[in-house]
Amino acid sequence: MAKLLIIASSTGKNLQLALDIQAAAEVHGHEVDVMDLCELDLPMYTPESEKENLGNEVIESSMKRILWCKGMIVCAPEYNGSIPPVLNNFVAWVSVQSSNFRLLFNKRNVGLASASGGGGHHVVMVMRMMFSYVGSNVLGRSIIVNKSKSLNPDAVEEMIDGVLK
Repeated sequence: MAKLLIIASSTGKNLQLALDIQAAAEVHGHEVDVMDLCELDLPMYTPESEKENLGNEVIESSMKRILWCKGMIVCAPEYNGSIPPVLNNFVAWVSVQSSNFRLLFNKRNVGLASASGGGGHHVVMVMRMMFSYVGSNVLGRSIIVNKSKSLNPDAVEEMIDGVLK
């Protein structure tokens, strides 16, 4: 079966969302890797910190995890109408540390999901722009879970199928 990487861009509800998606994918025999960006504890990216962290093992390992997968699902909460800092920081690191960061994202299918206290639509819009910009094939439909909308198992199945095509 296919290899799926699920990126959790916060602890709490979005990590739980990632684990729920993992469970659904594993039922169908897919290999799943959940990458908790908070657990990676990457330093804040700056041009100065880039020089100090050349060859950083955590960043190198993270890039290998992306290359390993056929498709990705990114779970992120909405932070002030945008993406969480940990996700932006992660993409900055892998884009500057890779000799060819386009290889990480270009033509890779990406699904977007959010468990947010607010609506979650802004974070999905910003992630769609970012992952499209780096060359990913972003699925048209997303998963949004909030106070008034619970997780739809059918949407999870469709997203898994979409990113693993």
